[in-house]
Amino acid sequence: MADRFDTQTDSLSQPARDAFAITPHVSNEIDPLPKAIFVGTGGNITLRAADATADVVFKNIASGQILDVRARYIRATGTTAADIVGLA
Repeated sequence: MADRFDTQTDSLSQPARDAFAITPHVSNEIDPLPKAIFVGTGGNITLRAADATADVVFKNIASGQILDVRARYIRATGTTAADIVGLA
């Protein structure tokens, strides 16, 4: 299989090379740290960004939206969105 991006350095502007389900949790870190978050079923997402010291709530996220945020945590408390996928 030919990979046209194989010779390029992976960066935030490059397409994701992995996708994985994220289950919101009270204290578990997301591993690996995603480049972005895909929201399958809309709602609110309470998360802590990679370099942040406090949680923030993204309200009224639409179904099918991609959040360009590197989330270290997605909290179960306060998160009503579902079918969340990490893009790494």
